[in-house]
Amino acid sequence: MAATIQVDIVSAEQQLFSGKANEVFALAAEGEVGILPHHTQFLSTLKPGLVRIVSGDEEEHFFVAGGVLEVQPEVVTILADSALRAEDLDEARALEAKQRAEEAMQKAQSEVDFAKAESELAEAVAQLEAITKLRERLSKQGLTH
Repeated sequence: MAATIQVDIVSAEQQLFSGKANEVFALAAEGEVGILPHHTQFLSTLKPGLVRIVSGDEEEHFFVAGGVLEVQPEVVTILADSALRAEDLDEARALEAKQRAEEAMQKAQSEVDFAKAESELAEAVAQLEAITKLRERLSKQGLTH
């Protein structure tokens, strides 16, 4: 039996995932990280993007809008600002959010307004990129979504 690691993904709204995995991939502050059982401890912020959990032949995908990644040798914890299952991503909503954020950046009257709009834009773009990555992955596997 292959070694596993406990993975928990939690947002302010709900616990999205709790289970065992062989591998976890996430977009940490310095780039994508791959985590295996018995990984060295570390703590990092997360960028908006996909979290991929691999258990045997099964993969689960989640979108996190940022947060914190804590890795212990036997446990990976993701405390997400907000998160959802990748299949719940809505391309039309993400495109609308992107457009609203771009307009808000143009109309921003303070640095705070601009920074907020910039953050919203980054999240919308990350959602669109996640949708594209998932489509590519599914098409390579001969599946449709």
